[in-house]
Amino acid sequence: MLDAELRYINEEFHADNVSPNQVDLLLADGWRHFGTHFFRYNLGLYYEEVRRVMPLRIRLAKFTLSKNHRRVLRTNDDLNVSIRPIEINDETEALFHRHKQRFDHAVPETIYNFLSSEPATKPCEANEIRVNLGEDLAAVSFFGIGERSTSGIYAMFEPAMSARSLGIFTLLKEIEYSIEQGKEFYYLGYCYEGESFYDYKKRFRETEMFDWKKDWTTL
Repeated sequence: MLDAELRYINEEFHADNVSPNQVDLLLADGWRHFGTHFFRYNLGLYYEEVRRVMPLRIRLAKFTLSKNHRRVLRTNDDLNVSIRPIEINDETEALFHRHKQRFDHAVPETIYNFLSSEPATKPCEANEIRVNLGEDLAAVSFFGIGERSTSGIYAMFEPAMSARSLGIFTLLKEIEYSIEQGKEFYYLGYCYEGESFYDYKKRFRETEMFDWKKDWTTL
């Protein structure tokens, strides 16, 4: 049930360039971005039901792997993983269009719904996790980089390999990279209060939730 005193927030702006420190400040205040479009909202429509939106982050200094997450890493230890600045090519776009067929709600038209035309540098530094099985592209995920934080942007994988949990795998690799780089927080984006498609984001240890004021509390 929604809090009767909850103030509705629905804000947005566009920015071509955001400094690493500004990235941290925006993420800590519930903002995220797709390309140069920055936005935040505390109520969302999920299958015709109004839900409270919950921004999530992981406090990396305390993060540990769950039993299930260790299993996902073991299952995929035969894959080749590389990390580089985002570089969209035909192979990446083809994977995007195969992956989006999994959805029956809010289906994105193009990969540039989530990225700018210069995704490695605008509006901020951003990398991709690229996963191959032999010569075949299995998964790609994108994440932004701030001074003290990183944030997941979008992830996609080969639908025929869904049993490998590659979305979770690339997320774990983003967390691993963030820890290695000495970051303090990894932002997972939003989920909804109550059960939803995004509940996998709630299953990471040391996850915190934004209260839409100024505080983050343990989920």
